[in-house]
Amino acid sequence: MNFISVQNVTFKYDSQDETEGKLVLNDISFEVKKGAFVALLGHNGSGKSTVAKHLNAMLTPTSGKVYIDGMDTSDDKLTYDIRRRVGLVLQNPDNQIVASIVEEDVAFGPENLGIPSDEIRRRVDEALKAVDMYDHRLKAPYKLSGGQKQRVAIAGIIAMQPDCIVLDEPTAMLDPKGREEVLYTIHKLNKEQGITVVMITHYMEEAVTADRVYVMDNGRMLTSGTPQEVFSQVELMKKHRLDVPQATELCHKLRACGVELDRLPLDREECTSMLKEVLLR
Repeated sequence: MNFISVQNVTFKYDSQDETEGKLVLNDISFEVKKGAFVALLGHNGSGKSTVAKHLNAMLTPTSGKVYIDGMDTSDDKLTYDIRRRVGLVLQNPDNQIVASIVEEDVAFGPENLGIPSDEIRRRVDEALKAVDMYDHRLKAPYKLSGGQKQRVAIAGIIAMQPDCIVLDEPTAMLDPKGREEVLYTIHKLNKEQGITVVMITHYMEEAVTADRVYVMDNGRMLTSGTPQEVFSQVELMKKHRLDVPQATELCHKLRACGVELDRLPLDREECTSMLKEVLLR
């Protein structure tokens, strides 16, 4: 069952600035099944963030349709229900943290939904435990690391119990440890709680564990498929100034030099295993 359906969406801003009249999205179509983990890739300016804002009705299409669990995002009467189902996590966690205490920040969303106080308490505790931040619940957010802040922002979305979380480059401002913490949390929520995840990123290595990958360039959908299918198209990706995982690129170059490889690996472990097989032939 498709939880998200984006159908021939075109979008341009109407504001009086440099973006006026420019097509930011040009006939975009894709679908996300309920419970799936999807990665949306593309370099800066490709339209990724604009897609993210369409998935919880922050923006609506100039033409085309976006459906969330069967609901049309352009129907104003459904906006509240859509935003309850789809939570959006932004790139900079400081832009989403609004309270001076961690647990108060996580409670902010459920309070705005009118949830009873005892239910809010339960949701806040469960959300903080889900992102391994329960022991930090009484701390001030400014004392946390970047990765911890991002996990608090994710907990604030979880506390509203959405069916889907859309993450707009959630690791872009983090160091390697913070990136690892956030990615672990996202995958845990997807696997253990069945939350549908759409992760927007320009880090190719973050996409290799997704169920499906969509690649954008200049407001259009360039290609899509499983990680193996997408990253095997090395020449296409390079042509559009996009990278592939380092392990994939290495083996692509080895194959061009005559090394026989039946496929291109996606990560270091797979690459090491394949090269050992080649050496033992």
